Amino acid sequence: MHVRSGDNVLVIAGRERGKTGQITRVFPKEERVIVSGVNLVKRHLKARPGVAQAGIIEKEAPLHASNVMILCPSCNKPTRIGHRVYEEAGTKRKERVCKRCGEVIPVNRNVG
Repeated sequence: MHVRSGDNVLVIAGRERGKTGQITRVFPKEERVIVSGVNLVKRHLKARPGVAQAGIIEKEAPLHASNVMILCPSCNKPTRIGHRVYEEAGTKRKERVCKRCGEVIPVNRNVG
């Protein structure tokens, strides 16, 4: 998949088109992502003693990964992702780069 948890993305298709948010969860097998504050749906929740309050709650539903585009942190525009291979201490590493400006897109490892 071209996106990871912690990436800031722009929704490019569907009824939520134009909204931005951060990816909180990724489902690689289904090719879907959950973006915070986007694609909110209402769900009816049954009362469970000691666990949850009954009622109608709003939660984020997954979007298909093809409907989001990553926002480059340096040029702050939606972009496609390229990969650059470099060698570090004798091992080959791969980094994500912005196709617009060529800057490296860092991996946010604090989310999850």
